[in-house]
Amino acid sequence: MDSQLLAVVYTVLMLIVMLFQLALALGAPWGAASMGGKYPGKYPQRMKMVAVANIFLLGFLIVIVLSKVGLI
Repeated sequence: MDSQLLAVVYTVLMLIVMLFQLALALGAPWGAASMGGKYPGKYPQRMKMVAVANIFLLGFLIVIVLSKVGLI
């Protein structure tokens, strides 16, 4: 497959994960679907900060992947 196509697929999938993390950070009661279900319901404040940090980390990884294939 074309590496640029794979990079775009990766980006789309990571954007979905980023939206999930954003929902957790904003108080969505989906804690059972993340972190192995350790925090069922809404995340505690500390884990909301971790979710925000994850958003930035995933965004940084997207930038790396897209720059390696020449899309940015």
